[in-house]
Formats: sequence, C-alpha cells, structure tokens
Amino acid sequence: MKRKGWSMAGGVIICLLTVLSMPSASLAIGIEAAIGGWSQGISGDIAYRPINAITDTIDLETDMGYDDETRAMGRVRIDMPLVIPNIYLMYTPVEFEGSGRKNVNFKFGDYTFTRNMPYTSKVSLDHVDVALFYSIPFLNLVSLDTLNIDLGLNLKVADVEAQITQSVTGQREDKSYTLPIPMAFAAIQVKPIDIISFEAEARGIAYSGNHLYNLIGRIKFKPLGPFFIAGGYRYDSIKLDEKDVLLDATIKGVFAETGLEF
Repeated sequence: MKRKGWSMAGGVIICLLTVLSMPSASLAIGIEAAIGGWSQGISGDIAYRPINAITDTIDLETDMGYDDETRAMGRVRIDMPLVIPNIYLMYTPVEFEGSGRKNVNFKFGDYTFTRNMPYTSKVSLDHVDVALFYSIPFLNLVSLDTLNIDLGLNLKVADVEAQITQSVTGQREDKSYTLPIPMAFAAIQVKPIDIISFEAEARGIAYSGNHLYNLIGRIKFKPLGPFFIAGGYRYDSIKLDEKDVLLDATIKGVFAETGLEF
C-alpha cells in the first residue's frame, strides 16, 4: 500500500517537473504550487463482508481508537492558454492507526475476532485528484480581477486499505484495492485586494447509494512576490460499498500550506 501511495505522489512530481522544464517561450500559462499539512479527524464506521449489520460494523473512533492525525499534502494548479483545459493536481495521504477492542465477537472479512481481546488496526485512503476545468469566460475581466469561477471534471484515484490484527492470537485480516472515481469539480476565488484571496473548492459524486464529497475553504495571503501562505478547513464525506468493504466516514479538520504562484 505504501508503494502505491508513493507511486501516486511520484506521478504528481513527474507532471510538475515536465511542466517546469518546458522552454519559457512556450509557458503562456499560470502555475500555482503548494505543500502543507492537514489535521485529519475521522468519525464513522467500517465493515468487511458483514453478516450481522450491528455486531460486524466497527466504529472508527470507539472500536478502533483512532485519534487525529496530521498528514502532508500537495497540490498544483496549471492555467493553460487558449482553449486547452486547465489542470489541477492534488495528492492527499490519509492514514489512521490505533488499538481497541469490542465487547462482542465480530466478523471482518473471512475471520471472526474474539470479544474483549485487544487488536490493532489501520485504515488508509491515500488518493490523487486530477481535475480538468475551464474558468467562466470574461468573469475575471468584468469583475476587475476580483472574481473567478471554475467548472469541470475530476478523477480521484484512491488506494483503500483496511487491516485488523488480533494482538494475542496474531490473527489478521487485510483488504486493499485501488478505485478510480469520476467526480464533478467547481471552485470560486474572490480577491478583494491583491494580497488576500478567499477560495472554495468542491468535488463530488453520488451513485447507487454511495457518495463522495470533498469541500475545501481557504484564505490565501501573498505578502511578497509569488510567495503565499494559506490556511483553511477541509471536509470529506465518504460512503462507499465497494469490493465487499462498507465505509461510511467523515474526515475533517484545519490545514495550512505555503507555496508559489506565477
């Protein structure tokens, strides 16, 4: 699973280097790149091939014992010339580990875990987002460079892993898969003055009782040249029934980042 996460990050880095290595004569484009950290808090539940919906569903906070985690994240936005769609790349590692116990026997995958016996667990949802989008024509011009709205499509490629190991017996169940998810993408940027902007982004899809929503709010401050610092809040709502894994979770928290905008 870690190899998959690193390969996704490597793909983003390769795309970055390719763009930045282009001759300056061909760079009639705008680039924004940022890296930062997201304080992730998770709530909800997970099940893997459940038989009893009550006993085989595991609470991510109470039963898994997950606390907030801070993970690095990175993003690159490339504004292309003419009719070429703009590109937005974002890499988000998500991983929680903890120890816990349940007061009833429960089934997870092919194994039944014994009640009141301690276990360790891990849930990871590393993912890469690739959005292709257009800005609403002339809106930035008529608003005197204070308002911009983007609309497009986003492909999320998620590496999902769920693992439980019973500490005493060593019994272990592990499930992992990679899932591509097409989503709608929308964003708005409001810049009342040159050094401050307010931004919001939304990615989402709902299908067959499943849904996936990513919402980001950001305040960006540019104190000097292309350099900026930013902070905000991110909220992810996930309800997926895929590959026999049922996940209904919310991941949310504040983030901070720094970067360059050309």
